[in-house]
Amino acid sequence: MELNNHPTVLRYHERKASGTPHVAALKLSAQELREKCLAAGVDDVGFVEITNPLLAEQKADILQVFPWAKTLISFVGRINRENLRSPARSIASLELHKVEEQLAHAAHALATAFERKGIRAATPPGGFPMEADNWPGKMQIVSHKTIAVAAGLGKMGLHRNVIHPVFGSFVLLNTVCIDAELDEYSTPLDYNPCIDCKLCVAACPTGAIGPDGFFNPVNCMTHTYRELIGGFTDWVENIADSKSSTDYRSKVSDAETVSMWQTLVCGPCYKSVYCMAVCPAGDEVIPQYLDSKKTFVDVVVKPLQQKSETVYVLPDSDAEDHVRSKFPHKKIKRVGNGVRPPTVAHFLASMPIAFQRHHSEGLSATYHFTFSGIERAEATVVIKDKTIKVEQGHVGVSDVSVHADAKTWLRVLHKETSMIKQIVLRRIRVKGPLNLFKAFGKCFA
Repeated sequence: MELNNHPTVLRYHERKASGTPHVAALKLSAQELREKCLAAGVDDVGFVEITNPLLAEQKADILQVFPWAKTLISFVGRINRENLRSPARSIASLELHKVEEQLAHAAHALATAFERKGIRAATPPGGFPMEADNWPGKMQIVSHKTIAVAAGLGKMGLHRNVIHPVFGSFVLLNTVCIDAELDEYSTPLDYNPCIDCKLCVAACPTGAIGPDGFFNPVNCMTHTYRELIGGFTDWVENIADSKSSTDYRSKVSDAETVSMWQTLVCGPCYKSVYCMAVCPAGDEVIPQYLDSKKTFVDVVVKPLQQKSETVYVLPDSDAEDHVRSKFPHKKIKRVGNGVRPPTVAHFLASMPIAFQRHHSEGLSATYHFTFSGIERAEATVVIKDKTIKVEQGHVGVSDVSVHADAKTWLRVLHKETSMIKQIVLRRIRVKGPLNLFKAFGKCFA
């Protein structure tokens, strides 16, 4: 049968001949769309045009997977506060799973409704990023936090979570991309709901949140996401490296094995998120804090601080020092986090993220790196006043110069060989004071 004689094609031409001429769709009503979103089960919603300057860094990635995107619908789901505040991680984690499911269902319902009306729509996953082929790079299609801020649904707090003006930190986020313009778009909040109380700093078991605004994502991830992403990789390698079941049990407790099973079967158990739980910001949340700050701390913050639990840390990290100093009653367990830069470019990009600033105290030095072999690159790393700066090329005068074969350097990072051995073999050459080179290594757990 020829294509033009196929029943489906014939019906298409009949509908086209009998239909009215195509007229470009008018802009959708933002007010009507808001009502539809709320009816779908979200708790608040905002709208951002793809051309919004606040989305400049994301625009290319969004258009790559959904080239028709014109509007991003950002919405939030409220988290039940007492569930998230519970010292029982099962209660808190289940609450997060349920709200994630709620938002996923709402996003799917909205996308279905749009498609029925001839409007293209896409639903990037909420919750944990899923583009695993990009690991350890960017695994998310969109940054829901950035979009939510642009949509006026909140501002980033000291704890690096979006704080909604009414619901506070007790929200999860999701986004729907559509091929349609609106008659009106949202604008960002003109204030930050964060009240700078620093209770998130006090509650964080790893010290990842600094009172001065510093944030260490690696230390946060190593503990909070122990049973997700890199922590799962580390667990699998413990199995592979074990000579027997007895050897495995010497590395991983029975409770940890059961917890990993629970994560695989029932969904991930988040080890912390205390920063969200203790946050008093937001119109609905703050009355309890303002009525009695002492009572708030006693009832909300201290149960999490005083909880006896295992805190997972990278060896010789700021997190390890923090637990010993602030939470001596909590058990420290040294682990890996499964993060292995696959390229020199990844290594250079990850340094500011992995930087352990307190271990750099007193260090002031400039390092020039030159990589050869399978990957050629030059970079400058400046560590000074407990800060790090990484630049391409050789900038300024170096205190230490490092020349390395790229493949060899990565093998050292992956703990497949030793730094000393490769220096002896001249595959890595260091020019300058060795004490400064050793001090560099101590800045990264």
